[in-house]
Amino acid sequence: MNSYRTHNCDELRLSDVDKDVTLVGWVDTVRDHGGVIFIDLRDRAGKTQVVFHPEVSAELAHQAENLRVESVIQVKGKVVGRLKTAEVDATNPDLATGEIEVEVHEMQVLNRAAVLPFQLDRSNTNEDIRLKYRFLDLRRPAMQRNMVLRHRITKTMRDYLDEQGFLELETPILSKSTPEGARDYLVPSRVSPGKFYALPQSPQQYKQLLMVSGLEKYFQIARCFRDEDLRADRQPEFTQVDIEASFITPEDIYNWIEQMLKRVFKESVGRDIVTPFPRMTWHDAMNEYGSDKPERRFEMKITDCSDIFANSDFRVFSSAVAAGGVVKAINAKNFAPSVGQIDSLTQTALEAGAKGLAYIKVREVANRDGWKSPITKRMKDEEIEALKQRLNIEDGDCVFFAAGDWEESCTILGRVRLACADFMEILKDNHDVDLFWVTRFPMFAWDKEEGRYVAIHHPFTRPVPEDVEKVLKGEISTELCAEAYDVIFNGNELGGGSLRIHERDLQDATFRALGMDEATINERFGHLLSAFSFGAPPHGGLALGLDRVVMLIGECESIREVIPFPKNNRAVDLMCEAPDTVDDKQLREIHIQVKLPEKLRQKMEAEAAAAEQA
Repeated sequence: MNSYRTHNCDELRLSDVDKDVTLVGWVDTVRDHGGVIFIDLRDRAGKTQVVFHPEVSAELAHQAENLRVESVIQVKGKVVGRLKTAEVDATNPDLATGEIEVEVHEMQVLNRAAVLPFQLDRSNTNEDIRLKYRFLDLRRPAMQRNMVLRHRITKTMRDYLDEQGFLELETPILSKSTPEGARDYLVPSRVSPGKFYALPQSPQQYKQLLMVSGLEKYFQIARCFRDEDLRADRQPEFTQVDIEASFITPEDIYNWIEQMLKRVFKESVGRDIVTPFPRMTWHDAMNEYGSDKPERRFEMKITDCSDIFANSDFRVFSSAVAAGGVVKAINAKNFAPSVGQIDSLTQTALEAGAKGLAYIKVREVANRDGWKSPITKRMKDEEIEALKQRLNIEDGDCVFFAAGDWEESCTILGRVRLACADFMEILKDNHDVDLFWVTRFPMFAWDKEEGRYVAIHHPFTRPVPEDVEKVLKGEISTELCAEAYDVIFNGNELGGGSLRIHERDLQDATFRALGMDEATINERFGHLLSAFSFGAPPHGGLALGLDRVVMLIGECESIREVIPFPKNNRAVDLMCEAPDTVDDKQLREIHIQVKLPEKLRQKMEAEAAAAEQA
């Protein structure tokens, strides 16, 4: 028997009336009703109302009256039913324990709380304050629900994968830097002066080596690290559900992930989802939605209008088509954007690579004068008529265009499409679940800045069968496709994976296609190529972003809401004040000397002084 309590704060019911009980928890609220003090006592499970009657003990009532919220107390007393008559109903239907209360005859204050830095019942508290006092923020019911949800989802995934014969195996945190993608976090070695470990961006190579080792089915709730710019769904350290298996096809992965997510939804939030998930190719996703993780819960699809404007007098459009490009458009139906909204949408297009944003506000579709835009004066009547039919344009619609390279034009309109949906509040209060697969990604993209091909997913991704020979021969282009797949949930990538290369010659050829010479290949990946020389099985896998899964299922706005101790959007842990400086002795032990550029040093000193003054 627990010496602190006989029950949790959500357990007691009318059937417990007249029982002597002991409860413990935090003081949630204190209310004085004519000298009778009511306290809502809270633990992780819920709340119970406890009552201090001055006629039982004036001293206890006085102590209770002066308790600050969030103080920790233990109370002993008798369970009684709340008053409920035709005239008076003191029950609380919003509380599981709302039909009873505990009349206190003994209390022990286990820890008195100081004045709170913020009120826990306020949802609009500045996030930096919440993160600085995260131990308080996590007491809020919403945050506790998120943590419970995270546990339930993680446990369900573990149980499911165990049932399917997967082994949960750990891989190293201190590894080798193999720069390809995001920046690595580096850890200096004390025993090997001048050398560094890297924190893993993912366990990619290790899980492939586990397949070479003959373990066949592996998973891990893996901690991963990427030194990259942050946003709502990114953190410098994050958790992924890492899965790898041998002797499989993509169909095996699709089935495992679909059935696992089906169980996760059912057991965590009681929701049924439909399987199997629909599939669409990367090309179709980009062509119709302008994104490789399309939000499909509203229409506004991208439409090709190249043929309409091939001979247009509007040279921006006709010259794009003549150069082998496209003219694309979206119709934002019944949308009359303000000047400010047009400026914002134009900025969105510019950030996506456009030189501007052509648009037409259609006030009266049947009247050419009702097509309000600088570009319509250069359009022929037949072009306007064709556009009206192609896009189903009606009074009150607004049409946006992009012209040029196919992928760039799709991307521009994809961003504009989402921004329009935000302005129009199309998805407000939409709780639909749209889960599907995007398949057949390009294997390579051309990086203009670096002047070389880069891997769309990672350099271990397998080409589709018809493109294997091209990679081996060095016939590289952006047309080659990979056996890669992403699972998408409401416009968010839940996870991605692929079949992997398991042959040494194909892996070597892929590295060379990415601009690596033999010395670089051997230095970074010699261990992997060596492993492939000793009977590597065909294998593949997928990694789900656990933080993102919990965020989306819990309908939270940021993954910071589902991570117990996250960093802020500047990658700073405000509670522990990390990162921080270390003393010279520690630096000498790892053979590091810090020398900041003078301008950066002055800036940091000025910021530190301003922060101290504030």
